[in-house]
Amino acid sequence: MSSPLQVGLSTGSPKSKRLKKWSVGSILSNTLLIFLTIFFIFPFYWIITGAFKRQTVATQIPPEWFPLQPTLSNWEELFRNPVWRWTFNSFFISFVEMIAICLVASLAGYVLAKKQFPGRKIIFTMFVAAMALPKQVILVPLFTMLADFGWVNTYRGLIIPAIGWPFGVFLMKQFSQTIPSEVLEASKIDGCSEVRMFSTIVLPLLTPALGALAIFTFIGSWNDYFSQLIMTRSTPMMTLPLGIATLQGEFTTNYGVIMAGAALASLPMIAIFLLFQKAFTQGITMGAVKG
Repeated sequence: MSSPLQVGLSTGSPKSKRLKKWSVGSILSNTLLIFLTIFFIFPFYWIITGAFKRQTVATQIPPEWFPLQPTLSNWEELFRNPVWRWTFNSFFISFVEMIAICLVASLAGYVLAKKQFPGRKIIFTMFVAAMALPKQVILVPLFTMLADFGWVNTYRGLIIPAIGWPFGVFLMKQFSQTIPSEVLEASKIDGCSEVRMFSTIVLPLLTPALGALAIFTFIGSWNDYFSQLIMTRSTPMMTLPLGIATLQGEFTTNYGVIMAGAALASLPMIAIFLLFQKAFTQGITMGAVKG
């Protein structure tokens, strides 16, 4: 006669399913994920709490893990600087770059993927080769060219050189290959022009890729400290990351103010990721198997 335990296991009772679910491997993997989550979230937590600590508390050893006497003096000192102007510059430059790169990259990627013309493979190979070129290599000739145009310390000098992003063209070309050619041929038979076909058929199908590219572009532009440092010459033209870096003194540094500025600069990136995370996940998974 079978025991109740044997009957429960043989019939797939809820208890047996829970035992199978909490196997050794799942416990280890969940423990590792929890550890990695804490590891990656802790710097952001330290920045947020440090923004409400006084200088003596922020630098003391052993550290104060949570501000016992929070203060707003760091934020008051931060906003004595032209922070709103820096924030506007960062938003304006990042937003315009995001829109321009998504438009140009989607057009270029679609043409390279779906149109047949001489030199198509050579052009795409040049884009792939340009992805391996560090930005620092082209910075000197780029600065000389912008200086000849009179674009140094202007929005044009910060935005226009970033529009032809090779990675964006590469990403959109890979996604454009997933569009069925039969759909495009059917739209031509129905009398669609190239502009209407691209705007009504191609762009909606590329929405996941555009979401992923928008995140990459906005975050990359927001954090592009090196190029902005070279191309700007005045305090009103500084972006938020660059302006916060100037708050560090030559001999002393108020870490509370720096952390308050870092916390302020990180909020837009978190908001952009949360806004586009669904499209970002779909875009990464859809384009992973295309070559």
